[in-house]
Amino acid sequence: MHLYSVAVVVILTSLVVCENDHGKHAISYDEETFNEALNAKSNFVMFFAPWCGHCKNLAPTWDELAKLYNAKEDSPVVIAKVDCTVHTKLCSQHEIMGFPTIKLFHDGDSEPKRYSGRRDLESLKSYLVQNLNGLQADTKEDEVAKEKEEPAEKGLIQLTDDDFDRQVSEGLFFIKFYAPWCGHCKRLAPTWDELAESFSVDDSVAIAKIDCEANPVTCRKHNINGYPTLLLFNNGQQVKSYESDRSLAALNGFVKQEMKLLSDQENTGEDELPMDVHEPGKVKELTSDNFDLYLSDKLVFVKFYAPWCGHCKRLAPTWDDLAKELEEEAVSIAKVDCTQHKSVCDDHQVKGYPTLKIFRDGSKLEDYRQSRTLESLTTFVRGHLVGHDEL
Repeated sequence: MHLYSVAVVVILTSLVVCENDHGKHAISYDEETFNEALNAKSNFVMFFAPWCGHCKNLAPTWDELAKLYNAKEDSPVVIAKVDCTVHTKLCSQHEIMGFPTIKLFHDGDSEPKRYSGRRDLESLKSYLVQNLNGLQADTKEDEVAKEKEEPAEKGLIQLTDDDFDRQVSEGLFFIKFYAPWCGHCKRLAPTWDELAESFSVDDSVAIAKIDCEANPVTCRKHNINGYPTLLLFNNGQQVKSYESDRSLAALNGFVKQEMKLLSDQENTGEDELPMDVHEPGKVKELTSDNFDLYLSDKLVFVKFYAPWCGHCKRLAPTWDDLAKELEEEAVSIAKVDCTQHKSVCDDHQVKGYPTLKIFRDGSKLEDYRQSRTLESLTTFVRGHLVGHDEL
């Protein structure tokens, strides 16, 4: 074995540093060994920080990629990583401004290529095949096996930044905003496929999805802060956020209900229901369009929330129960999604979620900061009802 080859092997084997939460198969570089390794082979490098959530989400996939390529003696690429909290100078030299940053370094090239594609295993492998000599694409047999493992999605529309506005501009669309690494998204995926298939022969509604990792412009535009986010659009306008049970039956029921509501509105010649219509016993969903008008002449207890907020999710069933408990009283129980109606939440100085405020005739009476049990919430509201009656 040539002395040069021996040196390369020593460099690579000596760089394996076990970082439990970022895998053991990717080679770990530091300032001293980084440049030496680049002269030996092409390197696909993840620059990361241990505290970074996106890095932790990518870590298992990155380790799987390293397992595929680093074990092969004839592999033309090394899958590597650099901890930027330890090797700050190295990361600064390569202009690492966010985490994770992934770059492909060719043999001795001074200018690396930054990877900006999807962070799933197949996308990373495909990128390497396209950019490196000596890597083979999947065989025909592999492709057939994948087709067997991943059935075709019947009726499901895949949206992108390029076609989102055009596709959604006409008709009713129920859209899943997701990220490939998201566990909840992966669990929902087969159900969402079934939902799409069940409506595939119905021209009055479309079931769609958009990958927020690959299409960040659209997701930022619609204030997507958590995954999956399920939104209903009608003629290009967002009309509702779905936050209930994600079973096929519940999703199916929601779509059919919304189709019926839309059909009823069209049949009556009304664009939308009057803003002050509210069914007793139900939580009223307020928006930036109807908030001020709805609060102008009544007592309203409002929950300001975000769909991704854990405390909000835990409060949701109690908030529904509160509306039922007080359905005979002269009060409305309402909610505002701050990810969709940011201006309302900013106007009322909402700093955290959930924030609970009670209003009378459009003016805030006070913030609620007590226990979030049904008993405590009911007592609080009835206290304001009694106090008003005694005036």
